[in-house]
Amino acid sequence: MGQKEKGQRTSAELGEAAARSGLPAPVRCLVAGPLAGLAAGLAAGLAGLLIAPPAWAHFQLLYSPRTNVSAPQELPLKLIFWHPYSNGPAMDMGTPLSLYAINRGEKIDLMESLSPVTFEGAENSAAAFEARLPVRRAGDYVLALEPAPYFEESEDIYIQQLTKAYVNHAQLPSDWSQPLGLAAEILPLVKPTNVLAGSNFRGRVMAGGRPVAGAEIEVELIAAPPDMANNKAGPALRSEPPGGAIVVLSDEAGYFSFGIPHAGTWGFAALGVGTQKTFNNKPLSQDAVIWITAYDANY
Repeated sequence: MGQKEKGQRTSAELGEAAARSGLPAPVRCLVAGPLAGLAAGLAAGLAGLLIAPPAWAHFQLLYSPRTNVSAPQELPLKLIFWHPYSNGPAMDMGTPLSLYAINRGEKIDLMESLSPVTFEGAENSAAAFEARLPVRRAGDYVLALEPAPYFEESEDIYIQQLTKAYVNHAQLPSDWSQPLGLAAEILPLVKPTNVLAGSNFRGRVMAGGRPVAGAEIEVELIAAPPDMANNKAGPALRSEPPGGAIVVLSDEAGYFSFGIPHAGTWGFAALGVGTQKTFNNKPLSQDAVIWITAYDANY
């Protein structure tokens, strides 16, 4: 990934930012065109004056209610494209392009275990998937999902969230800190299956094997954990913060940190950092997502 001056943005990035802002088409064209510098300032001013619809973070879930297990078993997984902190709208998923786990360096293909389901959220129902993870040997199981790109009509862009989640068997650490070489990836610097509430979670944003400086990372909690048996949102245990999306930025070497306020399943999405920028002749936001499990310190 080429270097650029701090604060400098390419015309493509400015165009994508304008598309996300919901600005009128003429302004978006200016932002992406030769008057990018002037238009960007104009766009920023107009964005504050326009009344935009409420925005909630899209998050690809790769969810299991159990992330630390002590015996061999088949773990159920739910794949849901949702707004989990607000318990908001769910989006229809296409058939995933790949789903696998890494355990002690060995790849376990999970595509044959995929089955389509309908997930019922608090606001609507949407196409989702379920799968099963065969936990046999001790160690970490690093789950990786490459979903089909999702077309967000309101923004006229595609979104693809390359998602990782973690399961550990018998408390043996093995693979959790190793990169998978994804086009967009967050590397955990804290064991993701055993984070203590009140501590800091640290990670590093990578794209094509290189760190991403200044990445915008949205943070979400699964406030209404899915009811695995009935494919619907469970009772909401928390509510979304009044200020909307929680956002942190990566530093010049791609590192970021976030203080985990309480127990639960927390997700981090580094937006638009992937190496692929277009799909079907439209902009693609290729995001890196990671899910971690935090516990209260009851000792």
